[in-house]
Amino acid sequence: MNAVKIVAIALIVAGGLGLIYGGFTYTKKTDQVKLGPIELSVKDRETVNIPVWAGVAAIVAGAALLLVRK
Repeated sequence: MNAVKIVAIALIVAGGLGLIYGGFTYTKKTDQVKLGPIELSVKDRETVNIPVWAGVAAIVAGAALLLVRK
């Protein structure tokens, strides 16, 4: 399997996951205050939304790569 097919399949899978889940969340740790031995920190949950057009575009680009290379 060559590199172009691997990239095409990865684009199709990523686009499908983007359409199914619509985004992902991650936790970011930030240090707020360091006062001697006491340290206060905050964990922020960030959400990244993936637009529908980006998922569709990834699927179309992956399919185009598969079809063009034949």
